[in-house]
Amino acid sequence: MAAPVLAYENLDLVQGGGWLFRGLDLFVGERDRLALIGRNGAGKTTLLKCLAGSIETDEGRRTIQPGIKVVLLEQDPRLDGFATLRDFTAAGPDAPPAHEVDSIATQIGIDLDRESATASGGERRRAAIARALAQDPQVLLLDEPTNHLDLAAIDWLEDWLGRFKGAFVAISHDRTFLKRLTRSSLWLDRGNLRRAEIGFGGFDAWTEQVYAEEARTTEKLDARLKLELHWLQRGVTARRKRNQGRLAKLGEMRAARAAMLGPAGTARLGLENDDVKTKVVIDADKVTKRFGERAVIKDFSLRITRGDRIGVVGANGAGKTTLLKLLTGELDPDEGKIRRAKTLNGVVIDQQRKLLDPAKSVRDVLADGSDWIDVRGTRKHVQGYLKEFLFAPELIEAKIGTLSGGERSRLLLAREFARRSNLLVLDEPTNDLDLETLDLLQEVIADYDGTVLIVSHDRDFLDRTVTITLGLDGSGKVDIVAGGYEDWERRRRQPQGGQPKSPAPAKPITPAAKKQTKLTYKDQRDYNLLPGRIEEIEAAIERDEAAMSDSDLYTRDPARFAALTEAVTKARAERDAAEERWLELAEKAEALA
Repeated sequence: MAAPVLAYENLDLVQGGGWLFRGLDLFVGERDRLALIGRNGAGKTTLLKCLAGSIETDEGRRTIQPGIKVVLLEQDPRLDGFATLRDFTAAGPDAPPAHEVDSIATQIGIDLDRESATASGGERRRAAIARALAQDPQVLLLDEPTNHLDLAAIDWLEDWLGRFKGAFVAISHDRTFLKRLTRSSLWLDRGNLRRAEIGFGGFDAWTEQVYAEEARTTEKLDARLKLELHWLQRGVTARRKRNQGRLAKLGEMRAARAAMLGPAGTARLGLENDDVKTKVVIDADKVTKRFGERAVIKDFSLRITRGDRIGVVGANGAGKTTLLKLLTGELDPDEGKIRRAKTLNGVVIDQQRKLLDPAKSVRDVLADGSDWIDVRGTRKHVQGYLKEFLFAPELIEAKIGTLSGGERSRLLLAREFARRSNLLVLDEPTNDLDLETLDLLQEVIADYDGTVLIVSHDRDFLDRTVTITLGLDGSGKVDIVAGGYEDWERRRRQPQGGQPKSPAPAKPITPAAKKQTKLTYKDQRDYNLLPGRIEEIEAAIERDEAAMSDSDLYTRDPARFAALTEAVTKARAERDAAEERWLELAEKAEALA
């Protein structure tokens, strides 16, 4: 193996009166694509700063090859003191050439002359990306690079990193981003750092293997330690398995919702049924909203029923927030009507984490200083409720100012989910959350009795959560698609508004064929059996990728490593073909119905 371009040996760091890192070894190769994964508060951001050389450690040796430039893209870059975004990109001895910054800014879509004080989170993030990439780094350290970016900007960044000639280490909650780009994984877990030469796609299988091995070695631990191990580890495994069942249920809900969407793409469900009447919570009929001459939302109709999970996607400025405010009653439409159930009681969870008082304790924020909290009508002990949101019970007296950004987000979710409501509005809920908390959020949303409206750029999260996607392209039109982000993307790729082709020359008249009303025997058989086969293939891929994660396998048994690589490649191709076949059959079955 070639010598690393950047490395840290025997890294020790004391933080908050205890060891955060002890004896960590980390290296970055010339073309590494590394995912750095760990819980909120595990020290991922601190570790990146150590690699960047911006934090002085208590012990350890940092080495870097001559001529290698390391650039850190911080999660929350400080723009205080800069009049404009351009001033920020041009500051400091490491400021990149102005023409390089302008080139990237044009591509990613940011006006650098925007005043820093009034810039949105997305604009600040774009400016920071332009500055970082224009420095021509050989090693990029990326801390939540997709936070606050819209889908177009995320696509552009993924394309840029795919062509990047250097190495990068990325912290991200965006599973799709990590799956597409990473080839190795670093797992920061309880002070230990593990590495596997496998991309994020195989991360879950690898961690399950690690947990199983640890469980076997801890059988002799006393009861208290066993309970702690169960909470920290097995709870994660159980949650993942439960979520598989929830995904199956989500598929059924999407199929049912698709049957309720009319051919024009609007949910105009008949109201002759009293049961349907009681289920409708928001009914939008031919709604238009203008700002000046521009129609942000145009001729939008949708009937939202109890239990719907609605995802809203689109570029920044396309009208997502406007649509959300129309649905919840914060804005009135210029044309059309929106009727809401009289019993509608909503809770909005937006990016309020910065408003949490840093001097207050977790107990104060969650239960106003009490030992008990009312969770949607059920009384629970605060410490027990904290466990449900992956907090250690001893954190109950911790000050908000000592929590990480992700921990604050998790606390905010715990507080808001405790309130009685039948409408939940989530505005970019995945920012600053770790992957385990995203699993938890997915679980809580799936179990929520009411209706959920979600604005998010997290593609994987939407695919796992929503039953209907509302896609905005900025023209005022709102696409309504039963399913998640991938279903919306598939709809966008289909030709729109095409005219029928000219008829072919007439053929000899033959007896009219009987109109097909159902799938053929073979199609129906494939339609029924393919989901199970896809699961088998996925399991085989995970098993082989987990075996490949053994860092010594290539040197110990190169033939087995090659065989596993070939098997995974073939299995992925078979899975893709099976998924494509099943989707074709699903569309055919829907058309026949």
